[in-house]
Amino acid sequence: MNKLQQGFTLIELMIVVAIIAILAAIAIPAYQDYVIRSQVSEGSSLAEGSKTALAEFYSNKGRFPGTNVSAGVATDTSINGNYVTKVTVGGAAGSGVGATGTITVTYGNQANALVATKVLVFKATGAAGSTTWACTTAAGSNVNPKYRPSICRP
Repeated sequence: MNKLQQGFTLIELMIVVAIIAILAAIAIPAYQDYVIRSQVSEGSSLAEGSKTALAEFYSNKGRFPGTNVSAGVATDTSINGNYVTKVTVGGAAGSGVGATGTITVTYGNQANALVATKVLVFKATGAAGSTTWACTTAAGSNVNPKYRPSICRP
């Protein structure tokens, strides 16, 4: 009488392990990119209040403020989060149409190593009755473009 054996063969188990390894190899980098993007987006969110203050300052005075205090926002180190150490208003140049100002977001060591100590710069340019913002080509931005918020990607 033959004994009926049930179960998986070694090759079947090895194939399952290989498939799981391939799926993990694809998923882990995608998840890491997602985590880094969420950390960078914190800086964009924290900069929104300063953007509003700069636009209002420009609307009233025809130029941009040179510091956080003159913009009427909290000191740079007071505007922080889990991954952002400071949001600095500065770099004001010119007045009237074409005037420029900047908001610099500095990431701290709590952020992923690919973002830690890097900066994202939002550049404001005065236009007739409005302010336009750019962060794709702003000088000083050194956050990898693939991690920047969608409005900041080239």
